[in-house]
Amino acid sequence: MKTFLITTVMALAMLNTNAFADNGLITKPSKYTVKETVEKFEAAVKAKAAGGWVVFTEIDHAAAAKEAGLEMRPRTLIIFGNPKGGTPAMIKSATLAIDLPMKALVWQDDQDKVWLTYNSSAYGATYVFPRHGLSTPEEASKALDGFLADVTDRSTQ
Repeated sequence: MKTFLITTVMALAMLNTNAFADNGLITKPSKYTVKETVEKFEAAVKAKAAGGWVVFTEIDHAAAAKEAGLEMRPRTLIIFGNPKGGTPAMIKSATLAIDLPMKALVWQDDQDKVWLTYNSSAYGATYVFPRHGLSTPEEASKALDGFLADVTDRSTQ
């Protein structure tokens, strides 16, 4: 029984997470390389600088793995946000800073296909903000939806 349980858990862990419909993640295929998708995403966010949007940094997980003597397909995490929008909420609840700024992951799968994954604004409004005792106005969530759709489409299509 123990062997069956371990095998089942391992099989579930290897399932493609995109098969799970309502997990708060939006994953879009990119017609570009990881590097090009990252560059296009960062340029799209920076193009919205007048609205307060910034790219804070990126983390190259594959490079970190390589330094540790491990091999990993490209996976670059981009940390971005809007201090005009996020700071007031973080002032109300310091723990929100564990979840913000927002993140987008550009990654390559085993078939060399490139993807861009991020949390939906609905996920933030339904799960992230409430866990810190905060709420998100519906109009703010809709505006964020529009922003995310725009910058991710510009990065992947």
